[in-house]
Amino acid sequence: MDSMSDNQVWTLVEPPEGIKPIGCKWVFKKKTDMDGNVQTYKGRLVAKGFRQIHGIDYDETFSPVAMIKSIRILLAVAAFHDYEIWQMDVKTAFLNGKLEEDVYMTQPEGFVTPEDARKVCKLQRFIYGLKQASRSWNLRFNEAIQEFSGSIV
Repeated sequence: MDSMSDNQVWTLVEPPEGIKPIGCKWVFKKKTDMDGNVQTYKGRLVAKGFRQIHGIDYDETFSPVAMIKSIRILLAVAAFHDYEIWQMDVKTAFLNGKLEEDVYMTQPEGFVTPEDARKVCKLQRFIYGLKQASRSWNLRFNEAIQEFSGSIV
């Protein structure tokens, strides 16, 4: 929730007339080490994107994925030239996408205050579970990479 508030993921608003907000739920995981011992407990808020309506809550959802052939070629070239390969993880990646549509979500369980109980969350950024989140993240990532490529001469 700290990450959600730091990134200003939503604002609480009065529910608009005729809009049914999508739900959300908490997903909890235990992260274990190689021996099966619990290292950390993780929780994340996920939108119930299956309730989104095409044309209202989202338009396009396609996000490109890498073909296994491309990955094999990349690994073969790296092995041939003795390159080092690094893997990256972008924490809260979807929060970097730009939300174009108006999407309303119910308040997360356990974080509803009595004075704001009737309000809904108007999403400003994407969260996991939204149908268009991965496409938006990919578009945002491409923009950032292209900015770098323009500055390298």
